[in-house]
Amino acid sequence: MGLLGVHRAACAPASTASVTAVAPAARAGDASAVAQFHRTVAPILKEHCYDCHGGGVKKADFAFDELTSRDDLLGQPEFWLKVLRNTRSHLMPPPGESTPTAVQQAALENWIVTGAFGLDPAQPDPGHITVRRLNRTDYRNTIRDLVGTEFDAEHALAADDIGYGFDHIGDVLSLSPMRMEKLIAAAQSIARVGVPAEPTAISEFFALGKAFLTEDGTKNGDPMSFYQEKTVARTFTTTIAGDYRVIMATSVDGTGNPDPATCSGTVFCDGNPVYTQDYAWADCMFFTNERTVRLEPGDHKLEFRLKPLDPALKQRGKMDLKLVWMQLVGPLERKAWAPAPGYDRFFSRPRPPEAPAERRDYAREVLGRFAVKAYRRPITDTLLDRLVALAENVYSTPGTTFETGISRAIVAILASPRFLFRFEQGEPAAAGARSAPVDEYSLASRLSYFLWSTMPDDALVKLASTGSLRKNLPAEVRRMLADPKGSAFIENFSGQWLLSREVAHVAVNRQIVLAREGIKPPVPARRGFGQPQAPTDLTPDERAALKGEVETYFGHVVRENRPVLELIDSDYAFLNQTLATYYGLPADTAKGPEMRRITLAADDPRGGGVITMGSTLAVTSNPTRTSPVKRGKWILENILGAPAPPPPPAVPALEASEKSLGGRAPTQRELLAKHREDPLCASCHNRMDPLGLALENFNALGLYRTQELDQPIDSAGELFSGEPFKNVRELKRILATTHAREFYATLTEKIMIYALGRGVEYYDVPALDKIVARLEQNGGHFSDLLMGVIESAPFQQRRITP
Repeated sequence: MGLLGVHRAACAPASTASVTAVAPAARAGDASAVAQFHRTVAPILKEHCYDCHGGGVKKADFAFDELTSRDDLLGQPEFWLKVLRNTRSHLMPPPGESTPTAVQQAALENWIVTGAFGLDPAQPDPGHITVRRLNRTDYRNTIRDLVGTEFDAEHALAADDIGYGFDHIGDVLSLSPMRMEKLIAAAQSIARVGVPAEPTAISEFFALGKAFLTEDGTKNGDPMSFYQEKTVARTFTTTIAGDYRVIMATSVDGTGNPDPATCSGTVFCDGNPVYTQDYAWADCMFFTNERTVRLEPGDHKLEFRLKPLDPALKQRGKMDLKLVWMQLVGPLERKAWAPAPGYDRFFSRPRPPEAPAERRDYAREVLGRFAVKAYRRPITDTLLDRLVALAENVYSTPGTTFETGISRAIVAILASPRFLFRFEQGEPAAAGARSAPVDEYSLASRLSYFLWSTMPDDALVKLASTGSLRKNLPAEVRRMLADPKGSAFIENFSGQWLLSREVAHVAVNRQIVLAREGIKPPVPARRGFGQPQAPTDLTPDERAALKGEVETYFGHVVRENRPVLELIDSDYAFLNQTLATYYGLPADTAKGPEMRRITLAADDPRGGGVITMGSTLAVTSNPTRTSPVKRGKWILENILGAPAPPPPPAVPALEASEKSLGGRAPTQRELLAKHREDPLCASCHNRMDPLGLALENFNALGLYRTQELDQPIDSAGELFSGEPFKNVRELKRILATTHAREFYATLTEKIMIYALGRGVEYYDVPALDKIVARLEQNGGHFSDLLMGVIESAPFQQRRITP
């Protein structure tokens, strides 16, 4: 049975006064459940819990022996979920107190699940899932796969709210009027860019000035000096004979004072001059010229030749001519135009028919095919009729193309709730059943947005249409993870669970952090005016490498089906040259930008696993120093599934403890020890602090160190459950062995939340426990976790609303 997390302080599961759940209606078997409680469960609680919560003692204002009525016992499932979590995690009874035997714990858990929760394992409750809007990532990826357009959702749409640590939780994915306006504008922009307005389009060949090279390939056209003759060229290939337009953009960039230098720029096509322009001094002035040339099929060399008009003139200052870009457009004759790019994505014929009835039928074909993909299931004839009527009303207007009418209907599809939300349907339910399987189209969407963050592909839809998806789930999951789109799960899940998304903008002051260790950062070479400064922040390359380390490591565990405990501890890491340099490793540890697997020495102080990765350590620190509290809290929440509650009001800041330590700079360990002298703080900090202090050998940049403020770092400690450790390597081994079950349950819960788009509730306990048992039985490999979630009742079924 797995630990699911703790929502309150360890001192008590909850106060009965704080439980607000409405008592459910009487159920068959309630009398038996109450009787079983008094016969089996009450003696266990009396033996192990009454010292604090019974017999006249009400620590945290709570006593078990005050639960006397049917509603007290069976009407508070959330309360009993907290009891279950605290006893499973061994937070209750606290260390040093008498704990239930394995038999007693099993009896308690069985009664909570079947009695207090009223769950029947033979008829699992899949729970309620709020209809989910596509979040920004889902929207961007779906548009890419549906329309073939890269849409910048991050800048065009507001950020999505976060729930349970993830940005695609149905209950918080609201749709305000302002967001709807932006989504309508997005639909219009996407259709305008992605849907061709005509069957054919003029071809365009485009190249920046940097792509035009000298004959030896060593220099390019950005920039060229007015005082030096220079020729740059690039080859373009045409396939159709005709007239082509050559368009060239140049700019003159001189110094602030006028310069008498002049030059000419001549464009040649296959050695023949096309036009010449003279240039004189200017300060950032742009020029555009175009000419028409006749070209045959084949390769054509376009040259730009700069020639000083007064070669004897002595150079006075900077006078540069830049070839900004050059474009070759054609053939200009419309009859020679090629099919418009992306035309065959939407249209199955080279041109639409002319007869009105045939056009209407063709519009029905085009829109029907697109709408089925966009809505991720078959659509009704009535809805398709409305879409066709909209398109016909537009393309029937004089001067408007058939394709423009289709584009207008596609705007309506992309702005429709059927596209923006993931509506689901269920299979017919058996008589008296409380749940039913989701239909296979819904299952296909659940799978694709879980693993790909995008719409189902043709293979998934084909299996769903024939009712064969469930029969082929393992093979499809393997295919989806092997697909490049499988990186979406790796990036999005790990980025939010492990907070590696945050490293892109986390604030860390390198100078102050290293100064605490007596290290002065190296100063880069002087550039420009002023004194060079040491970098105070992480560089973009460092941030990308830190994020990439997390994603590559997690992706390795996923795609290689490694034991998930390797996420805590292993003998390997993934590094590239940037990251190896950042960590201060030898120069030959890793070369180049690609992440490569490195086998770690047995005495490596960092070891493998996500806890000691630079990204994790940086995002759980303060800008100028480490934060053992943040780091310990992160491990409790994300590794052990036992989050600490929010601090009580009016708790002084940690730095306030410095005043009582003689004015010297105290260590983090000393500050926290002083902080724990306050009983209000001790109950939670006794759990968090040893975990966070174990990571003190790593500064706020995630770099290894042995001292801070001229004092040696002591990372030894003892877990709340009693296990001592000397350093973080020993701590990780304890977490990966003694506390493996807690980690299995925590990771299962996190992936279940991510997959379902909702938080886990008491009725999910049987499904979660089944997955944890599967992990324990099969060596904890990732495939057992993933398939356990996908095959579970919450993922496969939907609750039937009376």
